Amino acid sequence: MIDYRLLAALAAVIDEGGFERAAQVLHLTQSAVSQRVRQLEERLGQVMLVRSQPPEPTPAGRRLLKHYQQVRLLESALPASLLGEATEGPLTLALGINADSLATWFWQAGGMVLKRRNILFDLRVDDQDVTQKMLKRGEVVGCVSAAATPLQGCRCIYLGTMIYRLLASPEFIERWFPEGLTAKAVTQAPVAIFGRHDALQFRLLNQALATKPQLGPAHYIPSPEAFAEAVYRGHAYGAIPDQQSEAWLQNGELLEMIPQHEYVRLYWHCWNISSELLEDLERCFKKVASQVLYQEEL
Repeated sequence: MIDYRLLAALAAVIDEGGFERAAQVLHLTQSAVSQRVRQLEERLGQVMLVRSQPPEPTPAGRRLLKHYQQVRLLESALPASLLGEATEGPLTLALGINADSLATWFWQAGGMVLKRRNILFDLRVDDQDVTQKMLKRGEVVGCVSAAATPLQGCRCIYLGTMIYRLLASPEFIERWFPEGLTAKAVTQAPVAIFGRHDALQFRLLNQALATKPQLGPAHYIPSPEAFAEAVYRGHAYGAIPDQQSEAWLQNGELLEMIPQHEYVRLYWHCWNISSELLEDLERCFKKVASQVLYQEEL
């Protein structure tokens, strides 16, 4: 049998990025946390943790952490009277979410769950093309991803589609693209890019120019709100979802640079286990997404 106090110590070290912060969360000494992790490794006969900075789980550690999170999910459906007095308080649910969903519709859906259940969110934010890797590594129990194929042991549902348009202010276009979108102008004009994994601008420009674009100077802005504001204020051009740009487009404060749009289908992926909490979260995601996101016939 696994001693779940030891497993909780391992999870805390990974989640908090070190033994000191894990000790604070667990209300233990740092040496006690270290001892619990070491005891777990000795009992199972495997190293569970790479003592790096921050610590990283080994492949065996990842499998064990995934098991621990699944057990906690199943326990969340049990009445408190069955769990005894040693309950750990709110369940922390680790989710992978793309930044644009977090900025536009996530809290509307997540808030519906928070009103009914005693949980906390631990949101891991990255590009929609990357979040599924978090689920594969066992770091999250579910994710919003652009991937349409479910991982083994997981289920996947279509949520809706975010439509991105390449936008800029009228003043920016007049200054940097007086002759329209040309390959030469693209090499000179400042562009806004969300992060190193963001390829939206490349794909849109590739469609418009019918060639692989050579981008000019770039602002890297890993915040959807700050990204959109940089474009709105005329500091760059960039791809913004309709949920953020609709009002600016309607009043002419931003203009479309090209007729092509990028359609990003979003899917909810989670472990395929019987969990009332995951099912509730899935229902809320589907309800809000059906109202906020564009719904394609797949």
